[in-house]
Amino acid sequence: MDNVTTQFVDVPGGRLAYQVRGNGPLLLVIGQPMTKEPFGPVADVLAADHTVVTYDPHGLGESTIDDPSLDVTPDVEADDLAALIDAVGGGPADVFGSSGGGVAALALATRHPGKVRTVIAHEPPITELLPDAAHIRAAVDGVEAAYRGGGAGAGWGAFVSMVMHQGPMTEAGPAPAGWPPPGAGGDDDAHTEGAAPPEPSPKQQADDELFFLRMLKPFTLFVPELEALKGGTPRVVVAVGEASHGEIASRAAESLAERLGVPAARFPGDHGGFMADPAAFADAIRAHL
Repeated sequence: MDNVTTQFVDVPGGRLAYQVRGNGPLLLVIGQPMTKEPFGPVADVLAADHTVVTYDPHGLGESTIDDPSLDVTPDVEADDLAALIDAVGGGPADVFGSSGGGVAALALATRHPGKVRTVIAHEPPITELLPDAAHIRAAVDGVEAAYRGGGAGAGWGAFVSMVMHQGPMTEAGPAPAGWPPPGAGGDDDAHTEGAAPPEPSPKQQADDELFFLRMLKPFTLFVPELEALKGGTPRVVVAVGEASHGEIASRAAESLAERLGVPAARFPGDHGGFMADPAAFADAIRAHL
């Protein structure tokens, strides 16, 4: 969509960058650690009948953080989202949150229920609900260790291996999946064999450190207030990709839906279905609001 500008709002501990598209009922479309750009295509489609807000989570992308030594938790992001809703005219808002964005959206629903109508939590990795939670915690420790020992490339490689692991995690941990995954696109696909990727910018390096050392564990250890989410206000929809195959996030979403006593809604594609087919994905979001 043309003429989409980035705006900013101050929040405790930092400054959020966000974009607004369209007109109609207020809808936040969010991820974590994904920033606003990957959600642009689905936001463009939804903007035909909604006021759609996308954003960069606390400290990531164009958002800034005052003290990068502090953990960024789902509660921190929930408070950010409440401030963002106020900044764009107040709520209540509908919220579609994918992956860690779904975790933040669930925290928003319990901390600021008056600001939310419906939360669609798309494959939120609430891993503590799974029977193999201890092995997943060990895998998360391995991701952090890989980052500390080998930098961002090693960290992202370990992270992708973990999130792509299918079925219950065992003591053996995830099998290496490689990084970047096939078909990831971007400039890396144009590199000749053996060519080194470009040096990440200082901001990208800071974002990587924030994610691996200050976000990953708080989000994977978070358990929402399940009883509060069962009350029906805000309404909670738990979404699972119809093409997902037992990865950690899809299994966690299935477990969350079971704990809440609601059926898991089937959405197009897999964990990144909103990027693969934005139009079909937007239709699914509309159908569940």
